[in-house]
Amino acid sequence: MPFQSTTGDYQTKHTLETFGFLPPMTQEEIFDQIAYIIAQGWTPGIEHIHPSKSMNHYWTMWKLPFFGVTDLAQVVSELEACHRSYPDHHVRVTGYDNYTQSQGSCFVVFEGRG
Repeated sequence: MPFQSTTGDYQTKHTLETFGFLPPMTQEEIFDQIAYIIAQGWTPGIEHIHPSKSMNHYWTMWKLPFFGVTDLAQVVSELEACHRSYPDHHVRVTGYDNYTQSQGSCFVVFEGRG
């Protein structure tokens, strides 16, 4: 008897980033994740892409990464500005760790219409 998953067809479903297998996050949970990125000393960045190209390795960056930004409201306002400018695109937040020179966190906040 084949395995019956309670989360759906995980083998063929396209998932996006860290929290792709979980239910959508609430606004408070999104703010908590961004606050975590800032608290770690990582540099927040915002990227977007049309859903038809979402499996590409590189997404378009919204402005420059927010080097030295410690204000959650500033990141959130830019995140919303990106979504207003590209309402049909996926929009994600990344946390760049300058010590390890890699992404410490990355998750999609707004899913676009494909």
